[in-house]
Amino acid sequence: MSARTILIAGNWKMNASTGMAEQLTGALTAWAARDGVELLICPPFPYLVPVNASIANSGIKLGAQTCHAAVSGAHTGDTSAEMLAEVGCTYVIVGHSERRTDHAEDDATVKGQGDAAHRAGLTAIVCVGETEAERDADKTLEVVATQLAGSVPDGATAANTVIAYEPVWAIGTGRTPTEAEVQDVHAAIRANLAERFGNEMADGTRILYGGSMKPGNAAGLLALADVDGGLIGGASLKAEDFTAIADAAR
Repeated sequence: MSARTILIAGNWKMNASTGMAEQLTGALTAWAARDGVELLICPPFPYLVPVNASIANSGIKLGAQTCHAAVSGAHTGDTSAEMLAEVGCTYVIVGHSERRTDHAEDDATVKGQGDAAHRAGLTAIVCVGETEAERDADKTLEVVATQLAGSVPDGATAANTVIAYEPVWAIGTGRTPTEAEVQDVHAAIRANLAERFGNEMADGTRILYGGSMKPGNAAGLLALADVDGGLIGGASLKAEDFTAIADAAR
């Protein structure tokens, strides 16, 4: 394992209630105090402020699930990166496959969101990954390379950018690629970053795996040379599962 700090990021998606958020963050803060693995939780927008208060002084980081590229303006329903930073976020997910599908966000849009995150001092978690059809056509590496080129901002550094590889066909399905397949894609992502930004940036950048990571498979995935953490969906909604995944990284 490299010197890169493991990041276990929980994407709550459109799931939460006030009571659930309080219960979940209470369990997570008790765990986080005992361990050095970096934990990040990304609740829906309405819960950012109360969750931030709940995790204060715990070491757990707060993130959002998306942002708009603009600082402000007539963008009903959207939230700027500056707003996220003001309420305590240090990370923001951009380009999640569900955003790309549900909101027709393309690579250029995602790149603009990443630029906005950097402008506001946030770390952008840039998501890439292939569909099942693209995988079956043996286009995984081609698709991922295209997404990296179009989605990762030119100002990306190891400090302000994390990459998340999420094979779309594995998200929430319980299916995962083999460990060898995951390592191959992560190694290709790191090589792509090295070609564009240099070896120092590539070697320092954390690349997360997202796509049905759970307690039962986390240890094997997190032991891979180029896997530096996980972007966790459903399992992040249960404290015992989320912390078990983090425990697997120790």
